[in-house]
Amino acid sequence: MPASKRKRTDPKATRPDIPGYGLPKSAKGLLPWSWADQQLKKSREYFVTTVRPDGSPHVMIVWGLWIDNVFYFSTGKRSVKAKNLASNPGCVVTTGRADAAVIVEGEAESIKVPPELNFFKTYEKKYKWDMSGMQEEPVFAVRPRVAFGLVEKTFSKSATRWLFRE
Repeated sequence: MPASKRKRTDPKATRPDIPGYGLPKSAKGLLPWSWADQQLKKSREYFVTTVRPDGSPHVMIVWGLWIDNVFYFSTGKRSVKAKNLASNPGCVVTTGRADAAVIVEGEAESIKVPPELNFFKTYEKKYKWDMSGMQEEPVFAVRPRVAFGLVEKTFSKSATRWLFRE
């Protein structure tokens, strides 16, 4: 179902399981999902990590859109990421800033863009770049399973993991 037709529910905030980093056990200081949502919406560039058939990682920077808890991006159908995602849809998407990072682990699916998403128009507005010549290339929707929020200045108090449910 297109993201625009689904009811959006915020994921559950928890502490990440990273032993040895001195994170508190309590939920005090967890980042709200609204913070991560804003970071994902306003990021200009994103890093997408896919896995090659031999198991080695491939990381590439992309432009994209975060809409209703789904990350959308386009890439050439012969690109390494498109080929990797065709055989293994598992991927990681991160925002471009490391000091206020959001890391999303999920599954990518090549989709036919629903008209109500206004993907190409929204993309052009955000990037000041007309994608109309690329409408034959695949658009991927990355639906998160888990996400992490890390703020450098408050890391030990605010490190957050969000768990998604369908």
